[in-house]
Amino acid sequence: MNNTIPIASMLKNDHQWLNKELAGAFTLLAVLTLSACGRVEDPTLKSTLDLQNPEPPPVKAVVEHSDTRNLLWGDLHVHTSLSYDSYGMGVRIMPDDAYRYFKGGTISHGAGYAVRAKRAIDFAAVTDHAEYLGAPRHLAGEDAEYSPLPEILASGSPLKITWHWLHNMLTAKNERPGEAYGDIEGLSAVSATAWQKTIDAAEAHNEPGRFTAFIAYEYTSMPGGQNLHRNVIFRDSNVIKIPFSAVDSENPEDLWTVLERERARGNENLAISHNGNASNGLMYDRQTYNGNELDAQYAARRMANEPLSEIFQVKGSSETHPELSPDDPFASHELFTSIFNAAGDTGKVPGSYARDALRTGLEYIHKQGFNPYRFGVIGSSDSHNGTMADEEDNYHGKQPLMDGSAGQRLGKVFLLPDSVRRTGQWGSQGLAAVWAQENTRDSIYDALRRKETYATTGPRMTLRFFGGWNFDRSLLNAPDWLEQAYASGVPMGGKLAGPGQQKAPSFVVLAAKDPIGANLDRLQIIKGWVDTEGNSHEKIFDIAGAGNRDIDPVTGLLPAIGNTVNVTEATYANTIGATQLATVWEDPDFNPELHAFYYARVIEIPTPRYSTYDAKALGVEAPKPTTIQERAVSSAIWYEPGI
Repeated sequence: MNNTIPIASMLKNDHQWLNKELAGAFTLLAVLTLSACGRVEDPTLKSTLDLQNPEPPPVKAVVEHSDTRNLLWGDLHVHTSLSYDSYGMGVRIMPDDAYRYFKGGTISHGAGYAVRAKRAIDFAAVTDHAEYLGAPRHLAGEDAEYSPLPEILASGSPLKITWHWLHNMLTAKNERPGEAYGDIEGLSAVSATAWQKTIDAAEAHNEPGRFTAFIAYEYTSMPGGQNLHRNVIFRDSNVIKIPFSAVDSENPEDLWTVLERERARGNENLAISHNGNASNGLMYDRQTYNGNELDAQYAARRMANEPLSEIFQVKGSSETHPELSPDDPFASHELFTSIFNAAGDTGKVPGSYARDALRTGLEYIHKQGFNPYRFGVIGSSDSHNGTMADEEDNYHGKQPLMDGSAGQRLGKVFLLPDSVRRTGQWGSQGLAAVWAQENTRDSIYDALRRKETYATTGPRMTLRFFGGWNFDRSLLNAPDWLEQAYASGVPMGGKLAGPGQQKAPSFVVLAAKDPIGANLDRLQIIKGWVDTEGNSHEKIFDIAGAGNRDIDPVTGLLPAIGNTVNVTEATYANTIGATQLATVWEDPDFNPELHAFYYARVIEIPTPRYSTYDAKALGVEAPKPTTIQERAVSSAIWYEPGI
């Protein structure tokens, strides 16, 4: 590992909110903004939870083995104070705290208030940045738990908060570091110690049958602010000695080489690409990192190392984009369009979104015989608080100093424009769903590998999706329909065989609402295919919907379901929508000679966005958009005529 560090010795002064070296630079800011220093009441900085006697996680029941799979919920992308950017933004909790939160316990947020999820999850991974792992915390002092952050945030002073934010940004250098900051002796030893703490926490909290804790980390390649991050998940306790990081190489293919070497040693692993919407078109590019043409070897290596992509998280949706899917009325959900350079430039759209990548993969396999983008999907939070971000009405931001309270998130206590803070485009979303026989590392890892997974924006709606050649509408009435579906078809993530088939494939799809969430609006299938020239296309089919609505003969889609949201009160009513939608659908435009993919998407009725809940808490007008339609997206099923 290259012993390079971004934060130097100034991090030792991280707890001083005003560094004397910055005083002169901020004089003008102070003069211009003294009138803005009044207190802003922010009830989200308070909590009825007791931090003196925090509630421990409840004891979960054992998940019994099921041949037709159990639905398990998790988050495979969470950071703690061992990540350089988390520590710089005020996070002090450790992986052990994060796992207690995942399991339903109460912990302290970096902004000083107590937090607890409404519902525990079934599996999780702490994925701290491999780059300078644990170094900022070490340089500041391992026992330096005190931070003035809660007092500063509670003051409601825009000047103090902005000043502290700038101070931390300048001292912690909250961007991918470079070699200009010099070498720190012993950095490798510090990172090794932090990695062992990560391992120890996962091992301590892993309870086969009840809760699964994966040993993991994030590889944070960000050339020029372009997001090429990957989360590395290990199957069991056989793991790499020290994480391979972007300090070693920003080329993801070099990461693959290391992961392949580790698997050869018995350290089974996979990587999950994430946040492609901020990659400036590089995540799913038509050339390699070094500018070479994609080939069959590249495709095979990519799919062996990265079977999954994360499509929903705090920094927006990476499913699709209106420029890529102009006929998709739901394509504009939670868009985050910036890359992470100093200017916050708008990123290139093609190559940044999953559906576009799936279409690109079809073009490659039609023309060249290989598919580099046959991946499944999950959601996860990318929270840097050691918590999750899946609950709109229980959202506490991504990083405490940037958006740890409603006042910060709505720009009521910050002087810096949102173009600098980039929190206005962040959202409360990201949860991974897997269909696994048991709640164990082996079983969940196998589900990830075979892509029997789906992504949600947060709600826990059930989604089943199978493809086959002999499904008919009577299947869903059979008491053993799941057994039949597995026996005669393939689940999400699978491939349908083509030779000798002339009839269209049929798909059985079932969705049920989150037990404590909103009703369902519609059930959809998104189809992608190539024409005889190898050009890809897409179409959205509404295959089931709530209420008495007719398909529009022009768009082929159902009209909007309506909206029960009371924006002022941040409430909604489940008086519209359905608790369950299910059908068997046959492709009306099937061509057995052409490659295609199909995936299912279920859309909820409109509900309040987190910012609407924040506005209600502050007693201010809610910013737009005031409502959202949460959704779940399955991994695809591919049809390949040459199988």
